[in-house]
Amino acid sequence: MSKKLKLGVFGLGSVGQGFYELLEQSNHPNLEIKKIVIKNPNKIRTIASTVISTTPGDILDDPEIDIVVELIDDASTALDILKQSLRKGKAVVTANKKMLAENLEEIYWLQEKYNTPVIYEGAVCGSIPFIRNLETHYAFDEIQSMEGIFNGSTNYILTKMIEEKKHYAEALEDAQQLGFAESNPTLDVKGYDSKYKLAITIAHSFGCFVKPDQILNLGIDRITEHDIRFARQQGCTIKLVAKAQKMGNKIVGLVAPMFVPLESPLAQVKNEFNAINIVGSATGAQLLTGKGAGSLPTGLVVLADVAGVAAQYKYSYPKIQANEEISFESNVLVYAHISFGGTNGVHISDFVEFTGGYQGENRHFMNGWIRTQKLLEWVDREDLSIILKNDVQWRACVQEKEREFSLV
Repeated sequence: MSKKLKLGVFGLGSVGQGFYELLEQSNHPNLEIKKIVIKNPNKIRTIASTVISTTPGDILDDPEIDIVVELIDDASTALDILKQSLRKGKAVVTANKKMLAENLEEIYWLQEKYNTPVIYEGAVCGSIPFIRNLETHYAFDEIQSMEGIFNGSTNYILTKMIEEKKHYAEALEDAQQLGFAESNPTLDVKGYDSKYKLAITIAHSFGCFVKPDQILNLGIDRITEHDIRFARQQGCTIKLVAKAQKMGNKIVGLVAPMFVPLESPLAQVKNEFNAINIVGSATGAQLLTGKGAGSLPTGLVVLADVAGVAAQYKYSYPKIQANEEISFESNVLVYAHISFGGTNGVHISDFVEFTGGYQGENRHFMNGWIRTQKLLEWVDREDLSIILKNDVQWRACVQEKEREFSLV
């Protein structure tokens, strides 16, 4: 008979609660929660008080606890928990995408050093088993590109804005009431959440460690009814897309709102659902889709990770082990639609190749090929809405002589 493994859980928020409920329902004979460490002892809970603690040492210093399940929202504290757990030979299951994205290369080497696994399927795309597929199904396939809807909250908001013609603030409030978006939605709507997930998946897809601050992220909070109307005229919808592709020995990637043709599989992914379209040299294009937001979908993936650890599963990082000479490139040419109001607009010289624009009474737009480094300069400009065209191939940057004159 297999040994019963004892779990120590940090955090009992939405995902933690979902994980706890699903484990209780599963009646798994070899998994038992011994202790749950929480931050707020005054919050009313339905779980037996004998299991609850506010002292991290009750998990970290307990030799009986085999697996640490880390489900808190503080990246710095989560990293400390992870390091202490590995030093003491405790396997770690985590869903903390910010902590992982910012420290993945170090975490890779810590697993090697202590011969103890860290598993984190729950950190990427909710219920979709994406990392496991990259580790097994795609282990020997050369991945050319991947793109997807990595954030269920923003996909829900955009669905409501486009299909029900709701204003951004109203759609956001709906998402918050349903528990898809946090009270402070910045990480979701500004594209940071998707960027963290992209950084993690780039390592498993292409064998390249990349820091999140190397990846451009543009959000959905400046999309207007004018942008949505323009998308309809072009036969497109708008999605917040995380995208990475191989260009020679470079990997390029970013997160941005994109015009997605209605015939694209991504256009059919609505509400809180996530999707990933991955293209391999041998397999061609394949689409994975599933719920990307909510307590139970992510809680189930965390439970599957814990069961995997119990069955001796660990990541082998086949793309990293291949040791190819490959690196991340942050500057690439993309085709962008820039819309803005007023006269403090955008210059034609900002584009490498300007293809056209429109000057209206209240709103203007300009289209063309532009460097992502230029877009990075505009990240904090609240007066600009930036949407990329998704059905064109990115180009490598070359030096171009710039022209200096303006549309407005």
